[in-house]
Amino acid sequence: MVVATKAIVFSAIKYSEADLIVCCYTEIAGVKSYLLRGILKSKRGKLKASYFQPLTQLELIADHKNKGTLEYIKEAKVAVPYQSLHTDIVKSGLVMFLSEMLKNCIREEEPNTALFAFMERAFQWLDANEAIANFHIFFLMQLSLYLGFFPDASNIEEKYFNIIDGNFQATDTSKYCLEGTQIENFKLFFNLDYNTLHTVKLSKKQRKELLDLLLAYYSFHVQGYQKPKSLAVLNQLFS
Repeated sequence: MVVATKAIVFSAIKYSEADLIVCCYTEIAGVKSYLLRGILKSKRGKLKASYFQPLTQLELIADHKNKGTLEYIKEAKVAVPYQSLHTDIVKSGLVMFLSEMLKNCIREEEPNTALFAFMERAFQWLDANEAIANFHIFFLMQLSLYLGFFPDASNIEEKYFNIIDGNFQATDTSKYCLEGTQIENFKLFFNLDYNTLHTVKLSKKQRKELLDLLLAYYSFHVQGYQKPKSLAVLNQLFS
């Protein structure tokens, strides 16, 4: 079935000498993987390898057979040309990390228009703004809402955060209950939006501790979670 859809690139892996296997999150069908034959050698084709950089927003004409095999892209064009996302060294590090996290956490071949719209807006904001030190923390927290395990903040005034149950509590009931500066900083992100993201002032050490907390939280709530390989690069950029 030939379809037209918006898509966000998660990854592009070289396959054989001139082919790419591209994983995208599509607006109409969720995660889809495509085989792009000869794209690394073709100079006159409709598809260009540069279209398939991580987190690029595309408009696709694709052939979806929906049989669990690799699909095919007939036409592609960049829907939102980024100005800095792939050229700014810090932003490109964030792109590498976030695209790996997204591929790790999202596998469903079904539409989720709210999730797609969230990612669209988030990456356009990241491209257009400079005060981005807290972006990945905020993004992962908001992403957990769409994935179904956003922390319960109804008792946010309590001292402990239970990383298994995803809630705040008054007493330490297990080794999975965390407290201290890390948790107090975590609480700061619950009432933020893009316009107030810059108001949270953290040291590099505090930001790393907060990211470690979120990744631990994801590891308990995402089936088959794998620690992102790009984390080391991200930590270098923010240290």
